[in-house]
Amino acid sequence: MKIKRRLVVSGGVLAILLALAILWTGLNMLLPVSTTDGNETIMVNIPPGAGTKEIGRILAGEGVIHNAFTFRVYTRLKGVDKEFIAGRYELSPADDMKAIIAKIIKGEVYLDTDWFTIPEGLTVKQMAQILSAGKLIEGRRFLDLVSHPPDNLVKQFPFLEEALDNRCTYALEGYLFPDTYQVARDASEEEIIMLMLHRMNRVINEAFKQRALENGMTVHEVITLASLVEKEAVVSSERRRIAGVFLNRLEDNYLLQSCATVQYILGEVKPELSTGDTLIESPYNTYLNPGLPPGPIGAPGESSIEAVLNPEKNDYYYFVSKNDGTGEHYFGRTLVEHNENINRAEKNRAQSSGPG
Repeated sequence: MKIKRRLVVSGGVLAILLALAILWTGLNMLLPVSTTDGNETIMVNIPPGAGTKEIGRILAGEGVIHNAFTFRVYTRLKGVDKEFIAGRYELSPADDMKAIIAKIIKGEVYLDTDWFTIPEGLTVKQMAQILSAGKLIEGRRFLDLVSHPPDNLVKQFPFLEEALDNRCTYALEGYLFPDTYQVARDASEEEIIMLMLHRMNRVINEAFKQRALENGMTVHEVITLASLVEKEAVVSSERRRIAGVFLNRLEDNYLLQSCATVQYILGEVKPELSTGDTLIESPYNTYLNPGLPPGPIGAPGESSIEAVLNPEKNDYYYFVSKNDGTGEHYFGRTLVEHNENINRAEKNRAQSSGPG
């Protein structure tokens, strides 16, 4: 009897040890295949309709999990064996099986995309240069579309109709919102333009339209004036004040005399404009033509748009750069005060340049 009991006890111990060994092995099968290189990734394709047997075989074959059988058992125990989403995945052998399963269940498929950033204030010509340099577009095609947008695009974004009515140099100037974008690597010029217009459409919401109406302005006028503020304001805290200055001048029929509009005509930023520059015949020249230019002179950011919708109420009619390296401006109420500020700015320039 003692011998039988010993055999039973020994058999029980062996069974426990065997179970622990199986459990230990199974747990190890859930660990990452590699712990040496967390940056290594492998592209894995999960075909449509694949079951856990096939998916496990693919993952094990690609070296991102240890064992296909463990994968099948684990997913069945977790009740997720029917939830896998087909697609192309970028997986890492440094991830454990749980993380890999979660990625495929969530459908975090690999997207062959590019990112690009458009800073505030850029013209569509400058945008074309950036996108062309990144090999995302064909520049001529892009500029042709922003000059003559197709009817279906205009119908989708009614705020563009006023830009077309004003016969701007580029109909979409100012409306391609400056931001960071992710696009498919094979995206067309039309798709990129559409993406940027959708972003602008989020800015031109009902609250925007209501506020513009309260200020007695159209959407196009707000975007146009915001583009001037974007170009003239270097310090963010001055945007609302500069917007107020421009609105004061418009209300009292002063010429806006914005250097930025002349620079738009020239296609370059000059430190100082000559008298001849300010006499260039162009509807965009606010030294010669009253009111706003026909359209925006660049892409305003949201803060410049907000500054026009909510300008500072002030009695300034002039501003000039301090020329002291701060980017700030002196603001004047009268022409006499403005001329005094110009003299102060010139002294600042002389001091910063030093002798000789």
